[in-house]
Amino acid sequence: MAYQVLLFATLKEKLGSNKISLDIEEPLTVADLLSHLFTLYPHLQPYQKRILVAVNQNYASPTQLVKPEDEIALFPPVSGG
Repeated sequence: MAYQVLLFATLKEKLGSNKISLDIEEPLTVADLLSHLFTLYPHLQPYQKRILVAVNQNYASPTQLVKPEDEIALFPPVSGG
């Protein structure tokens, strides 16, 4: 199934797009999706331990199931003050 993934900030810059499509078999967890992403785009691996994932505008745990129709968004860690 095709999953549409929105990208923000430096992730968007690294891939040169604000959205990518990942073709992955179901069932799929957030952890599975990230694993697939880092396999396809190894230059994103420095973000592997710190990336934030939102599903349908709520932060998601690694074990959360995602469906192709879900809105999936990836954010690099943010800091500020």
